[in-house]
Amino acid sequence: MGRTVLIVDDHPSFRASARRMLEADGYEVVGEAEDGAAAVVAVQRLHPELVLLDVRLPDIDGFEVAKSLLDFNARPQVVLTSSHDSTDLVDAIGASGARGFIPKGELTASAFAALLA
Repeated sequence: MGRTVLIVDDHPSFRASARRMLEADGYEVVGEAEDGAAAVVAVQRLHPELVLLDVRLPDIDGFEVAKSLLDFNARPQVVLTSSHDSTDLVDAIGASGARGFIPKGELTASAFAALLA
């Protein structure tokens, strides 16, 4: 299982809480990004094994970011997250190439790990 993580979300408080949760479970958070363009640059620079990616970003939506990462040689595994319900997002999640989706309110290290198993 991959252990290095990039966290992508436009809310600093969410990035900070996700970082604490993942680091407490042994993941190494190698970086954070606040929008889609910064996420793509960070993946190219940091080569994380995993990306926790918000669906709703201020520039490019998370689905498009996830699709663009499919073209990378060292493609990270992507877990999408959002404060919105996944029922409206099922088709887009499947088409994005992501491993899965976890609602922000249900995000735990064990839920994250379960999607990657």
